[in-house]
Amino acid sequence: MNEWFKKTFGTIKEKWGKWSIVQKVLLIGIIVLVIAAVVILIAVSGNKAAVRLFNSPVDASQRHQIVNRLQKDGINADVDSEGYITVDNDSIATRYRSILVSEGFEPTEKDPYSLFDTQRWSRTKFDDMVNWQRAQEAAVQQHLEQLDGIRAAHVTLSLPEKAAFSDDQNPTTASVILFAKQGSDVLASRSRIKGIQHLVMRSVEGLSEENITILNGDTNEEINDFEGLDELERTNITDKQQKLIRKLESEYSLSVLKSLQNTYGVNRVKVANMKIEMDMGKKSSTSEEHSGIKLKEDNPTTPYDDGEVVQSIVISEETVDKKATGTGFNPEGPAGVEAQNPTVYSDMSNVITETTEKGVKRNLVVNTKHTQAEEAPSIDRVTVSVNIDGRWQYPLYDENGKIRLSESGGYERTYVPISEEELAQVTKLVQNAVGYDAVRGDSVVVTNVPFDHYDEFRAEDEKFIKAQNTKKVIFYSLIALAIILVLFIIIRLISKEMERRRRLREEEMLRRQQQEREQALWDAKEQGMEVTLSVEERRRAELQENAIAMAKNHPEDVAMLLRTWLMEE
Repeated sequence: MNEWFKKTFGTIKEKWGKWSIVQKVLLIGIIVLVIAAVVILIAVSGNKAAVRLFNSPVDASQRHQIVNRLQKDGINADVDSEGYITVDNDSIATRYRSILVSEGFEPTEKDPYSLFDTQRWSRTKFDDMVNWQRAQEAAVQQHLEQLDGIRAAHVTLSLPEKAAFSDDQNPTTASVILFAKQGSDVLASRSRIKGIQHLVMRSVEGLSEENITILNGDTNEEINDFEGLDELERTNITDKQQKLIRKLESEYSLSVLKSLQNTYGVNRVKVANMKIEMDMGKKSSTSEEHSGIKLKEDNPTTPYDDGEVVQSIVISEETVDKKATGTGFNPEGPAGVEAQNPTVYSDMSNVITETTEKGVKRNLVVNTKHTQAEEAPSIDRVTVSVNIDGRWQYPLYDENGKIRLSESGGYERTYVPISEEELAQVTKLVQNAVGYDAVRGDSVVVTNVPFDHYDEFRAEDEKFIKAQNTKKVIFYSLIALAIILVLFIIIRLISKEMERRRRLREEEMLRRQQQEREQALWDAKEQGMEVTLSVEERRRAELQENAIAMAKNHPEDVAMLLRTWLMEE
């Protein structure tokens, strides 16, 4: 293993010595970037230790409810071995501690009467009285906090000692401070306040209603003073009426937005004003309508109304036709008595008259409808103002196909307004959405006023300018990198060429030396001189003869060896 380390270290050292300065700088930069990335990743991925939600352990049933409530909101909650509930960080613990307490998920308190479970030799009657008062206060407080809508309660009781005579007996009094949950009207309802007062009175012996004081902890107002609650109830009724109006205004606004946002988009439509005037009083009305009788129903399959309706139907009819002939008006007196005719009748005596009487009596029947209704509340008037933004066209291109820029370097934009015909159609659409009634005096106005897009356009221009600058930086960086690479390649080629020429000069020098040596040996041989070769020269000659022989017998291996030498150099 040590040999492997030595060999590896030697190889790295040899490679490092052969690298140029540019290669070394690039390697060091890459190593620094990798170390910085690892450090940043470790810093970002670090997690804080979990914190306890409550400072006391929670029993199994409540623990299960609290964990389910936290998981409902996507909060990661765990339970340790001691029964404590833990969450990820302090912010979550602080937020959900108040939420769980307001929703009634706080840990169950101990029995208020457990104060009497401890037996001590030094306990006195005064201790028992104090413990009894504390137990009574805790019991009433628990009763109140279990009521729907009560977030917290503070109870203070005054339990006087029993006097010998009833006239000397001090009354039992109670002061209660209540805190309502968010969105609850428990402290604004007279009936519920009376129920709370009755509960407190029944929970403490000798306590009467006039000795109970209940305060609203949020406003510090006495709420069981029912003489002042009439005005409060009127205020509550007004608040409810205003809530109803606001609810209707929200529903109408949502209806208008839904009908227009599908066409113009979410960011181009705004309801500038939605005002509904309502009559909250009760009205009773009685009406009677008379209509015709339908003899034949309309056939829905025909394109026309073929029903038959008559104004009335005759139930009974009586025709009278009388005719009388005889003397005229000549009333005579009894027989044997002088006539008692008035003067005008005396002149008409013995006149022959004829009387005729004709008539028709009919009983008709028609449809009669009686209506009795009570209306409350009703809408008196609806006023709606809607503003729609036009279209902004960008980017714009010139004749050369380049993006047209503004003086600040951003996009050049053009505003296209909405036509009058389109606004008229939108007005009809809004009128149908809110139930427009001209008789009622409703008003619907649709305008086309450009929205303020300064911040939005500035952000887009900054992003565009930043992108253009980034492109320029990348382009110039690539050019600089290309120049550096070209220079590096040129320098590399020049260095290789210089190395090749140096090697050729050394080879030429060696070749000349060898040739001179051989020529000297040849001349000495021709002259008959005995030549003695040194050990080094003899070894060089043997190696040269072996290399020549190997090149002749194995030319491919020699070529591969030479190619390897050249690649290493």
